[in-house]
Amino acid sequence: MGLTQEQLAQRLGIGKAALSMIETGKAALSSRNKNILVQELNVNPDWLDEGSGEMFNAKPDFTAYLHRTDNSLPLQSVPLYSVEGTAGLVPLFSDATQARPVNFIHIPNLPKCDGAIYIVGDSMYPLLKSGDIVLYKQLKDIADIFWGDMYLLSIDLDGEEYITVKYIQKSEREGHVKLVSQNPHHADKEVAIDRIRALALVKASIRMNSIR
Repeated sequence: MGLTQEQLAQRLGIGKAALSMIETGKAALSSRNKNILVQELNVNPDWLDEGSGEMFNAKPDFTAYLHRTDNSLPLQSVPLYSVEGTAGLVPLFSDATQARPVNFIHIPNLPKCDGAIYIVGDSMYPLLKSGDIVLYKQLKDIADIFWGDMYLLSIDLDGEEYITVKYIQKSEREGHVKLVSQNPHHADKEVAIDRIRALALVKASIRMNSIR
C-alpha cells in the first residue's frame, strides 16, 4: 500500500508498537482494525485470515445512476443477494427479511438502495456485462417509473421468471411498455405491463477488475 508502519498504525488508530506485535503474531488483529483493512484499504480478508489469494481484492469500477431528487447517505450497507438462492426476484421483493444475503456492499454517498444482485446476459453491454453487480431501489407501482431510466425487471414468460435489466420507454400500444437494450444487437421488446412481476430502479453498478 506504500504506507510506513507508522502511517498504517495511524490509519488503524493504534500505536506502532501494537502494530509490530500484530505483525509478529504476538497480538491478534481486532475486528475493528480488520474492517478498516478490508473496507477502507481493500485488503483481501482471505489473505488476512489464511494468507491465501492476493493481498488486495479485485478493484471495482463503480457507476452511479442518480436523479436530482436523490438524497445520498454518508455510508450504507447494501445486502448482496443470490437470485438462485432466493428463488427469483418476486419472493425476494415480497419479503427481503427472509432472504439471506451472500455479502454486503459498503459504498459512501449513494441514495438508499434496497439490495444488489449479480446480472446475467449481455443485453446492456458495454454499459453492463454478465457478472456485474447492480444496486437497486424497489418500486411498488409501475406508475412510479421514470421513463427512459434503467430498471431491473422480473417478467413472466409462460409461467417462468425472466430477469433482465433494460431501459423502460413508453409504448404506443395500450397496456404495454417498451424494453430497450444498450447492446445494438438486441432488438427492442414490447411487453404487457401485467407480465411484469417485480420492478426496481437501478441506482448503481459495480464491475470487478483484477489488479495486476
